[in-house]
Amino acid sequence: MESLGAFLKSRRDRVTPARIGLPTYGTARRVPGLRREELAQLAGMSAGYYTRLEQGQAETASEQVLDALARVLQLDEIETVHLHNLARQPAGRGLSEPPREEPHPRVLALLESLGDTTPAIVLGRRGDVLAWNRAGHALKAEHVAFDAPADPAHRPSIPRMFFLDPLTRDMHRNWDEVANAHVAFLRLTAGRYPTDARLAELIGELTMGSDEFATMWAAGDVADCTVGTMDLQHPTIGAVSVAYQVWLQPDSPDHRLEIYTPNDASSADALRLLAYQSRSG
Repeated sequence: MESLGAFLKSRRDRVTPARIGLPTYGTARRVPGLRREELAQLAGMSAGYYTRLEQGQAETASEQVLDALARVLQLDEIETVHLHNLARQPAGRGLSEPPREEPHPRVLALLESLGDTTPAIVLGRRGDVLAWNRAGHALKAEHVAFDAPADPAHRPSIPRMFFLDPLTRDMHRNWDEVANAHVAFLRLTAGRYPTDARLAELIGELTMGSDEFATMWAAGDVADCTVGTMDLQHPTIGAVSVAYQVWLQPDSPDHRLEIYTPNDASSADALRLLAYQSRSG
């Protein structure tokens, strides 16, 4: 899905000499960021070894080498984790069918404890909805059947809906911001699970079906998106702004309980109305 070399090149292109205080003496440059030789020198390795890393011809890279590259490329904590994940990918190993995802009972108990007044959903590693409460369903996808997550073969996919479902897109007033977050998290997941055939299939489908996804994916951004804001124009309750936060469980680290809370008084009123309608509907 992504190689160590491809990620290194995308991050190398992002770092200009001026950004790290490297003089250029006014000479014309043929690359947008650092040259391979410059990156190698700053990271304390030979240009030949770095070139082999970027071209996928080096067998291994030590943690010290990766940390040196992360320092020069000014990677943040999550990007550095992703760099190490990519370096640990087994060479020559193909894709395989992953085990079926089922939410852990403790996650479901926590979801149930929220009742139907606080919107919440449980997401799998690829962004499939494993479970949701009535309010979470009404907020995120009321045009989808409530019991859809019960069928593992046809669970709603939040990334797929974001890029391929016009109703979902039209509902998000800050679509670009949230869509970029989804792509960045998918990239992080792809580094953690490079052999997941279903994840590769999803990324391929979105790349072919959405030019915007393809552009965002090519940018190479990676992030662990645990908090943020969604500004919605909801078909039932109108304009509403909610904050999302993700709770992770040690028993199932791949699964994320995403909870939505209002950002202002009018949004709080709208969510109460939505919760009431979802219970009585």
